Amino acid sequence: MMDSDKDLPCGKIKSSEDIGKLVRSHRKQQSATQAEFASLCEVGVRFISELENGKSTVELGKVLHVLRCLGLEIAIQPRSWKQ
Repeated sequence: MMDSDKDLPCGKIKSSEDIGKLVRSHRKQQSATQAEFASLCEVGVRFISELENGKSTVELGKVLHVLRCLGLEIAIQPRSWKQ
């Protein structure tokens, strides 16, 4: 799903790849390299690369920290089951 105001992906996250795509898109929208963004978030470039590539075993605490650095937040809600 795309956010009409910013043309950036937002919406339901179904996989680590979805989070990675969202992070990459937001980082690029801010014209930041992985190295610049890693420095800003005080994480390693390797972590940013792995996150953006959808690695499923990245550390959750660091993921949440990076999302905060991007000005994003996660909201949890009950799943809407289709019958």
